[in-house]
Formats: sequence, structure tokens, C-alpha cells
Amino acid sequence: MTLTVPPLREAEPRGLCTDCGVSRMADHKACGVACQFIKPDHAALEAKVHGRARDPARPDEAYFGPFRRMVRAALRNPAEGAQWTGITTRIAERLLETGAVTAVLTMAPDPEDRWKPVPVLVTDAADLAACRGMRMGYAPLLALLEPAAAAGHRRVAVIGIPCQVYALRALQDRLGFEEVFVIGTPCSDNTTTENFHRFLALVDPSPATVTYLEFRADYHVEIRHADGRKREIPFLKLPLSDLPGDFFPLTCRTCVDYTNVLSDITVGYMGGTGAQWLIVRNAKGEALLSLLGDEVLVETPGSAGRRTAAVRGFMANTERAAGGLPLRRMPNWARPIVAWLQPRIGPRGLEFARARVEMKAIETVLHLRRQKPGMMRNMIPRHVWALVERYGLKPGPDETR
Repeated sequence: MTLTVPPLREAEPRGLCTDCGVSRMADHKACGVACQFIKPDHAALEAKVHGRARDPARPDEAYFGPFRRMVRAALRNPAEGAQWTGITTRIAERLLETGAVTAVLTMAPDPEDRWKPVPVLVTDAADLAACRGMRMGYAPLLALLEPAAAAGHRRVAVIGIPCQVYALRALQDRLGFEEVFVIGTPCSDNTTTENFHRFLALVDPSPATVTYLEFRADYHVEIRHADGRKREIPFLKLPLSDLPGDFFPLTCRTCVDYTNVLSDITVGYMGGTGAQWLIVRNAKGEALLSLLGDEVLVETPGSAGRRTAAVRGFMANTERAAGGLPLRRMPNWARPIVAWLQPRIGPRGLEFARARVEMKAIETVLHLRRQKPGMMRNMIPRHVWALVERYGLKPGPDETR
């Protein structure tokens, strides 16, 4: 097996930080220009990576960023142990198999804890099977960039979440690689691996045997156990209100890049309605999808329902949470009824994805106003203000650049 885990420096202390790995690099001060939580320039990087800005004539780009096309997709032969059908891993495998890259930077499970992510450098396609599945926690992926370059790799692929990908793009020109392919996965809320174990213990009586957990676009969480048992839990029955207030860090509650806009291709679930949702963003993204050939089934994503009421309800609860008030709990007798209705009349497909992006935008504004008002002018780009305006949120005089 050729999974390489190079020794890493200790992280430098930071304020808002997800430990993407930049603070562990030789020039740890690069955080100042690389971090999306300091003084980001989303518009400039989007134009640089994709060759253009968001097109106002294509309304969905206001939500999802520049793209060439979006598809609903699934591998014809799902990979065992993969999250969904394994498209992300399969693209990475094909990059190594075809020689397009000589190394893939990604996450593998810690040998002592299947849920804890460990950044690894993979040079053999067969070893990527060990990286399948979801991890939960912070992992300094970008700290592998220097060891990769030192090992002689000039063409690499990176599988990362938005905060990692933003920093990668901000530093990419100085890293010396000939080619970098970026496979992005969406991310709305991360937490520590220890916190995730607390969550598992709340949602399942046998947390130690859980091998798979997925938040699905049909308003259910799917849980699988080592013995083959499966459970589907409606979102409304999750004990989210029982979690401590700091369960999700402020970084995740103020992230403006749910859909990983700076990736070449985003592989997620929100607009997939039971399959995966691929956002092909540029020519490299098209090349990555084409590597799968007829291994993958693609369809046009659907859209149904209306998101406005759901987003307004989320906003009301977020306003209470940002103000330190307890969340409004739905009466227990109503939960089964609403849980039955949500997948039938709530926003689905692309409308579900739009709802989630608007919710994250609202969350960003409200939590920064409460906790870090001085950072709003730098951290919130114009396209986010445009998303929240329809819900009555407008920037104050000191909240925009």
C-alpha cells in the first residue's frame, strides 16, 4: 500500500481556523493571503479559476457559482464502502490510472477511529479504495502540498472541502506544480471528531457499530451498521437542539462557499434527489467527468417545491440562536406529520440546493453580526448579500467594502 502520511508541523495558533494545513507549511504566514476567513476575494479567484465571473443571465450561478452544466449522476456499479456510489474516488482512480496525475491528496480514516480524517498522499489507484467514505473532523490537507512537491510530483489532484480549496487556489501559483486538478465536495458544517461521536451517540443506540452516515436530500439521515442493519431518520427527529451551542464552530456557521465554487468539479448530493449532484465548472471539470466514460449514468437534475417558507423558518430559528435564545422546538405530535410532508411538498432537487445555499448565507450574516461584526466587510462577498436581500437582510454602512 502506498498511502503516504508525511510528518506534519504543529499548527500555528489562529482565530477563525479550520486547520486546512497552510499554517503548518514552511511559510505559515501565508494564511494572511490564503484564508477565506481573513480577507478573501471570492470574485477574483472565481474569475481566475473559471475564466469568467458569475453570469447574471444564468440565475443558478448566483447560488452555485460558475458552471458549464449540472447533472444528476450515479456509477453503474457502485463501489463497496463508498459514500453514495463512489464518483469522487473513481475520478481520482482514473486520474492515476491514466497517468494524468502522479499523486492524489485526500483523506483516509485514522487506523484507531474510522471517523477521524488523516491527510494522505496516494500514488497507486488501488489504494484509493481505503479512502472511500465520509470522515468528520479537521484535517490539514494542504500541509501535504510541500511534501508532494519535494517528492517530485508535478501533476497532482486534490480532493477537498471549500475552505481547503479556497486556500489552495490562493496559493496555487507559488507552489510550482505543472497541473492541479481539484475535485471538490460541498461542506456546510464540520465539527471535531470527538463532537461527531457525541452526535452518533444521540442518534443511534449502537454508535460503535455505525459504518455509514449520510444526510440525504429527501430530508432523511441514512445510517448503516457493520452487521448490515440500516436506519433512516427524518431530519425533524434528529436531536439537533440537544447539541451544545459550540458544536459547530463559528467558521462553519459563517462559511459562504457551501458548493465549493473554486473546484473544477463539485461532487455532492443536494441537487441529486437520490443520486449524486455534479457541478461541472470548467474545461478541467469536463475532462474529469469524461474519465468515467460509460461507467457513470447522468441525467438532468430536477427541481420541485418552494423554498421560501422553509428558509424563513430557518432564519427565525437562526436569529434566536445568534441572539443566545433557545431554538423553537416543534411539538412532538407534529413531527411525524411534517416529516412525512417534507419530502413530498418541500423543496426538492435544485430547489432544495438553493434553499440550503440561502440558509447558509443567512447564517453567515446573522452570526457574524452577533460575534464578529468587524469582519463582515471582508468576509461577506456581494453575491451573498444579494441572496439574503429577499429575506430582508441588507448590509449596514460598515458591513461591505
